[in-house]
Amino acid sequence: MRLPGRLSAAIDVLTDVETRKRPISEALKAWGLNNRFAGAGDRAAIGNLVYDALRRRASHAALMGNDSARALVLAVAVRDWNEDPAALSASFGADSHAPDALSEDELARVVGEVPDDTAGFVLADVPEWLAPSLQRGFGDNWIAEGQDMAGRPSLDLRVNTLKSSRERVMKSLIRFTPAETAISPIGVTMPAGPGDARTPNVTSDEGYLKGWFEVQDQGSQIVAALAGARPGEQVLDLCAGAGGKTLALAAAMMNKGQIFAYDSDRNRLAPIYDRLKRNGARNVQVRAPQPDALDDLVGKMDRVVIDAPCTGTGTWRRRPDTKWKLTPELLAQRVGEQAALLLEAQRFLKPGGTVVYITCSILPEENDDQVAAFIAANPGFSSTPAAELWSVAFNTALPLGLETAQGGIALTPRLTGTDGFYLNALRLAA
Repeated sequence: MRLPGRLSAAIDVLTDVETRKRPISEALKAWGLNNRFAGAGDRAAIGNLVYDALRRRASHAALMGNDSARALVLAVAVRDWNEDPAALSASFGADSHAPDALSEDELARVVGEVPDDTAGFVLADVPEWLAPSLQRGFGDNWIAEGQDMAGRPSLDLRVNTLKSSRERVMKSLIRFTPAETAISPIGVTMPAGPGDARTPNVTSDEGYLKGWFEVQDQGSQIVAALAGARPGEQVLDLCAGAGGKTLALAAAMMNKGQIFAYDSDRNRLAPIYDRLKRNGARNVQVRAPQPDALDDLVGKMDRVVIDAPCTGTGTWRRRPDTKWKLTPELLAQRVGEQAALLLEAQRFLKPGGTVVYITCSILPEENDDQVAAFIAANPGFSSTPAAELWSVAFNTALPLGLETAQGGIALTPRLTGTDGFYLNALRLAA
């Protein structure tokens, strides 16, 4: 397929996403099944167009004067992919699968600029109702944070030190031109390419099948390291899900001690068994959800890790459709769930133990606000100094701008080049 046909397909897919309110991945899969002539390169390009359209939906719509699928995709082609609008419009007439030629109004708009006096939430490409929250969390930098959250993410891998080394993994993936991550000492990254660039398919690589590495954003690797799990400890991973951070903790503990991996949802937990086997993680005991699943752990844990259910605002680069689906009601629901988990977690600690609270959110309601409320209600807890956590994990000084008002550590695309994450280590007095 040529670019005009790809643009037309992207408009169709984006229309499907918007009208049927389903995830981008589902809409792209359905389009591919109905258009089997399209090659892998075509599907990747169409996907990039759709994701880019939703990453900057607000500012694209402001530029074009409407938020139709056509307007958003045309804005991506010119504004993000640097296509010449006149040449693009002319090429549409030579392709039977192309959209209609650009109107005079579209030609004028697509080469314009969003005015500087445009509302901040539009410049930041975030939902209007979240602007006060983001401004409270980031101050004068909130628009810049939103703009960086609207970029493309890199593909990051965590080297499984139980089976391999970073040098070995990078050598095995040399065809993808991998690089070392900037912060994580066991991370490998492949930056996102422009336009129709394809993301490397590393999960079919021999190294992945042998358990040498896992796909994991550098931000997730960083908070797993900051969790501070040590060999020989007793650790409860209270929201283990598919086991991404569980595997990182097992490697950090060098298979010594014990991790109890639990999740309230059996379906989320299901993939962990195969992943543990592939990674060679032998110090993990999976606890399936049932009423007495964790009763024997009360008061015995050195560390309880809460990878809390959250709005996922820190992953907007990867899942931009969720940015526009988020509601105040869903945020309130997640806040309630997080508070309940913090209350539950303390039951399992022994004196001097630590609750490690983690979210992939950039909203203060889910981060510092939660920690402040918990400490106020449980004065035996205090936040472990952020600089101390960072020094122990990485043997370097904490970078400027990462410590939050409540003593947590916040990662963002603008500050660390990662997804958005938050961590606060709450230590119980001995």
